[in-house]
Amino acid sequence: MRRRCGGIHSLRGKLTLTNVALLALGIVVATAVSLMGMRHYLLGQVDAELTKMRDSLGSSGLTLRQVDSLSVLGVVRDRIAPTGRDDRPTPDSIFTAVDGRGTALTLFGIKPTEAQRGLADAVDDPRALAADPDPHDVSVHGTAYRVTATRLADGPYILLATSTEGLHRGMAKAVGLDLAVGTLLLALLACLTMFSVRRRMRPLEDMVETSSAIAEGDLTRRVPSSREPTQEVEQLRLALNSMLQQVESAYRTRERSAAQLRRFVADASHELRTPLAAIRGYLQLYDKGMLVEAAERKRAWDRVNAEADRMGRLVDELLTLARLDQRPELRFRSVDLSRLVRDAAEDLRAQQPERPVTVAADGALLVSADESGLRQVLGNLVANVRTHTPADVPVRLGVERADGVVRLCVADEGPGLAEEDAVRVFDRFFRAGSGAGSGLGLAIVQGVVRAHGGEVAVCTAPGVGLAVTVTLPVRVPVGS
Repeated sequence: MRRRCGGIHSLRGKLTLTNVALLALGIVVATAVSLMGMRHYLLGQVDAELTKMRDSLGSSGLTLRQVDSLSVLGVVRDRIAPTGRDDRPTPDSIFTAVDGRGTALTLFGIKPTEAQRGLADAVDDPRALAADPDPHDVSVHGTAYRVTATRLADGPYILLATSTEGLHRGMAKAVGLDLAVGTLLLALLACLTMFSVRRRMRPLEDMVETSSAIAEGDLTRRVPSSREPTQEVEQLRLALNSMLQQVESAYRTRERSAAQLRRFVADASHELRTPLAAIRGYLQLYDKGMLVEAAERKRAWDRVNAEADRMGRLVDELLTLARLDQRPELRFRSVDLSRLVRDAAEDLRAQQPERPVTVAADGALLVSADESGLRQVLGNLVANVRTHTPADVPVRLGVERADGVVRLCVADEGPGLAEEDAVRVFDRFFRAGSGAGSGLGLAIVQGVVRAHGGEVAVCTAPGVGLAVTVTLPVRVPVGS
């Protein structure tokens, strides 16, 4: 079952919240900048219009009486919505005259309207307003205006105001539109992020599922490849699969080693129990006085010595295997492998003179190796031939250098081994056929050869004999 990771504290939730927060921040900043720019532009247009009208009135040198009597001001009435034509409390534009104290004056023969009085009340000091080149913000009956002032030649002041309510309404609509669009974008981004992160994190969920399956005992599980892998996730998948492969290999090796150790201990116990039982039996016969005749005592003594020797050899072989398992440091030196082969052949001829022995080891073949180890290899191979083949079966011993390696071969023309026996020939305590020997000889051969960095192989079949080939790497002999 695939495990889904969700929630605000998950990586998926945190990535989604981070993206949404960043987009929200960007929308807020962009909206604020755009609104500030729009406000600055629109207010600049309003201020430019007011400043132009103020400058035209201030530079003409008119008095209040002239402003009131000149018919040319009909143009002004039409442009700025004069108070006689618009008596609303908050018109779009307000034009009024005030004295130095800020009191609204009669203009165009009409008394000040409510809007004009409200503007006059909103301007505290017309002198300061006229001296400032920039218009100011005021509020007339709750409506925002931009106002400026100019002084007439005879002392009164003319106040010019334009409403900015339309600007503020437009900005409010822009803010609402930005909020609506921003909210839609945030929701869309959240959905897209959740979908994208979910798809991208699917390999991680596969890794979690695989790890859980392995923890439950399925060591063969591996993280599958995703359909659209990213470089980092694919590298992680490959590294994890490689690690899992090594873990499985190490676990299988440990299990195999543990099984071999258990089998080794059981076989060693069985092998040691046989000579001990024989020795104990003869000692009990002797202790009970049942060995009366001298011939019986001699036979019992010979059997005790034989079993003791057998047990001693078995213990020596077990110690040799134990040392090989610990990977001892071998004493490498220049060794003439051809001489060792000829010595082994001479030993075999001395032990079995009737056996035909062929040797292919002419001249000197120097290698860098542990001499005692190689002698033990040759001794065990020859002993294996002597133990498991009839005394008249021919044997061939040979050594050669080829393809950068040294090959040592001991072959006989004996009964050979079946395929199922050949597979286990290097197992400890394995014995085929008559069951003679301890079953440790070839295991020791394999251990010594591997300690030299080489390999050992057998070639056999029923009725065609057995050939054991030892392959050793060529090292530069010491002192050569």
